[in-house]
Amino acid sequence: MLAFPCNQFGAQEPGSNEEILEFATSNYDVNFPMFAKIEVNGDGACDLYNLLKSAKADDEGNADIPWNFTKFLVGRDGTVLARFAPPTTPEEIGAGLADHL
Repeated sequence: MLAFPCNQFGAQEPGSNEEILEFATSNYDVNFPMFAKIEVNGDGACDLYNLLKSAKADDEGNADIPWNFTKFLVGRDGTVLARFAPPTTPEEIGAGLADHL
C-alpha cells in the first residue's frame, strides 16, 4: 500500500507533508509509505494519477478522482488491475483480490 495525500477534496490535507505523516501515524498507526502531497485532478495532476485514471475509470465511467481514498490495485508489472471507491477498505480489497488477478 502506498499513500499520496491530496488537498483537493474539502481541504482535508492542509498541513505540510511532515504534519500529514505525523497525523496519520499517531492517529491511525499508518505503517506504509506516505509520499509528498500531490494533485490528482486537473492541470496539476501528477503523472502517476493521470496514468491510473486513464487506465481505470470509476463505475460511472468518470476518470477524475471524486474524493480522497480512491484506491487502485496495480500488478507487479505495473498494469492497473482495478479501481475502488473511497469507502472500500483495504480488507475488502484483500478479500476479493482473486477476482482481479
